[in-house]
Amino acid sequence: MAEVRKHIVFHGRVQGVGFRYTAKYLANSLNLVGWVQNEWDGTVTMEVQGREWLINELLKGLNRNQFITIDWMDTEEIPLEDEEKILGERRIHVDKRLLDTVLRTVMIKKGRLKIMKLGFIGTGNMAGAIMGGIIKKGIIAPEEIIGSDIMEAGRERAKKEHGIHVTADNIEVTQKAEVLVLSVKPQFYAQTIAEIKDTVREDQLIITIAPGKTLAWLEEQFGKKVKIVRTMPNTPALVGEGMTAACPNDAVTEEEKNYALELLSSFGKVEIVPEHLIDAVVAVSGSSPAYIFMIIEAMADGAVAEGMPRSQAYQFAAQAVLGSAKMVLETGKHPGELKDMVCSPAGTTIEAVRVLEKFGLRSAVIEAEKVCADMSRNM
Repeated sequence: MAEVRKHIVFHGRVQGVGFRYTAKYLANSLNLVGWVQNEWDGTVTMEVQGREWLINELLKGLNRNQFITIDWMDTEEIPLEDEEKILGERRIHVDKRLLDTVLRTVMIKKGRLKIMKLGFIGTGNMAGAIMGGIIKKGIIAPEEIIGSDIMEAGRERAKKEHGIHVTADNIEVTQKAEVLVLSVKPQFYAQTIAEIKDTVREDQLIITIAPGKTLAWLEEQFGKKVKIVRTMPNTPALVGEGMTAACPNDAVTEEEKNYALELLSSFGKVEIVPEHLIDAVVAVSGSSPAYIFMIIEAMADGAVAEGMPRSQAYQFAAQAVLGSAKMVLETGKHPGELKDMVCSPAGTTIEAVRVLEKFGLRSAVIEAEKVCADMSRNM
């Protein structure tokens, strides 16, 4: 099938939402060539060359992006270009901080869109949850992801489960990745940053996952201004139901922030929070799955004491928690109102609630969160 070249102007919510990054990924995966740039009037212009059905797949992929809204497109077929020509050297209307990033990620050299790889230093459970969500959502292909791990077993697991490139060399990951996720344990952050800081580039976006490691501390460790999005996810990310807080520093542009949010939303929900609330996030979201697991276990123990088989007790308790959480999220009602809906006068539920209050359930949870937040602040 013959190739075509199209000039397309996109109208809608297409700037500041990761449009160019997404276009670049899709074009690379579809073996398309061309260029893309923002315009002063809020539109985005693209020239793309390749087989027409592949161009249509690119457009479908852009439409599927949750942050992009394409209201309409002005499309014109134009003459083909020589693939060996560098096509992307048009100046893009962005601020100076984004210019270096744009030149790396939007320019097309030798007929190919230059890929932005995603790199992980550390391939443990949380890294696996993130890369799994990103791959499942089709945001980045596994062959465009690289991860490093000092343990051979960790590398082999990441390669087997996700099909990514793996290495034992953190420097290699830093050199190859456009977006770098530091997914080692907090106690290893200083050592890891000291190893890679001279390799980190000004245009590189760094995502951190470590309670207690502030933006100021991170910048001090790098010894230079770097683009950092500090995050706090939680373990339900492993099943695609994570809750992540994100806090970018002032070097991160709006487009880079939105791109980071797209990556983080691939395994659950994500919210931007001011940095002073990160420790509260650790308490209410980052650590709270452990509290909930204890509550589920206690509920199941109570059912077992009444004669229910343990496996069935866990099923009933877990589903009750899941359904209750969905009611809070989907009805918009205050949790207290939902509780009152279950508590009939002189009924079984209000009597159970009375006992929970007597033994200090609320106070125990609040005090647990306070000590958790304090621990996070002092790490």
